[in-house]
Amino acid sequence: MVDILVKNAFLRKFGRLCDILIRDGRIVKIGRVEEKAELVIDAEGGLVTESFVNPHLHMCKVYTFTTIGEEALKHYHGEMMSGAMTAIELASRIKERYHESWIYENAKKAALEALRYGCTHIRAFVDTDTKAKLEGVKAILKLREELKDILTIKVVAFPQDGVLRDPGAEEFIWKAVEMGCDEVGGIPWIEYTDEDSLLHIDKMFEIAKRYNKDVAMLTDDAGDPSLRTTEMLALKAIREGWIGRVTACHARAMQLYTDPYFRKLVHLLKKADMSIVSDPHTGPLHARVRELLSHGVNVALGQDDIADAYYPYGRNKMLEVAFVNSHLLWLTSLADMDTLYDMITVRAAKAMNIRDHVLEENKRADLVILNVKSVYEAIWNQVTPRYVISNGRLVVENEEKTTFHIK
Repeated sequence: MVDILVKNAFLRKFGRLCDILIRDGRIVKIGRVEEKAELVIDAEGGLVTESFVNPHLHMCKVYTFTTIGEEALKHYHGEMMSGAMTAIELASRIKERYHESWIYENAKKAALEALRYGCTHIRAFVDTDTKAKLEGVKAILKLREELKDILTIKVVAFPQDGVLRDPGAEEFIWKAVEMGCDEVGGIPWIEYTDEDSLLHIDKMFEIAKRYNKDVAMLTDDAGDPSLRTTEMLALKAIREGWIGRVTACHARAMQLYTDPYFRKLVHLLKKADMSIVSDPHTGPLHARVRELLSHGVNVALGQDDIADAYYPYGRNKMLEVAFVNSHLLWLTSLADMDTLYDMITVRAAKAMNIRDHVLEENKRADLVILNVKSVYEAIWNQVTPRYVISNGRLVVENEEKTTFHIK
């Protein structure tokens, strides 16, 4: 690790050019810096911000779309998402082939893509059940250890097919957390009854409390306005004192809720300090992002899937995610673009309970240096960063050059 001086950086907070001095992995000075450094990077007036954060990625499934086929995709993307449960059942077939070796190789490719595009933090959901067993967990834990100095991977032990529906899955979650998984997952809406959904949450919280882990669950991921597992999860967080330590991903049924119920849910989310990670690009419904934000709920965007049974695209490129969702959410004003940018940086970090991911003095140095002057240009062009700094280290340099032969 060497001292780094980033000169002539345009910072959103200040609205002007500044220098940034990095030492021992942290930002030690912002402003006019006269000190010498071992490595000097001239940002040339380009935008410099916090690096990107992906708070929702099914990392054990990346690049499996051509292997599993598109049958599950058709159900998941069907009208009103009425076939979401069928899609999950069909997609689970890939787990018949699960093996640590190929999962590791695919996940490493996705991890390096993330770094290339300036993403230094990933919450990785890993199927942990009677079909997947611990193959994905072993692969992603191995990758987490290998890349720990340059990429933060929070591994979520995730019972994709349910807990009550899949007898024995609970034991695999216990084992996965004992092996070192960072968070406890869940998907309570997939259970057959509300009673089982509540028990699903209770069982996962028992593990989280035993090992003092954060909780991240997929809730209400279908076009059914009677689904209420986001509410169940918020109430559990409040009752257990897990304030600020719980995330709900998707919550798509929210789009169909009545206004009075939605307002009650907002109150619970705020009381639990619970984040919502929305992925509008991977399904026809999505959480009520604009309204949640207006009520003060923390909302982030996630990649969700990369070329798997639920979504055929994806590059772990969070600016691309922001660009696509700018259209889907109709967040197109300049102020909206700033919000979108926050949803893939500081808001996403809050959703992952990362407390020092902000471009300020004495905070960890995780930065991207872009070749544009504004957030508008960054999202418009989905630019690839010129440089990526992770944990105070220069980890990526991207060079782009086009030669025109016109005559």
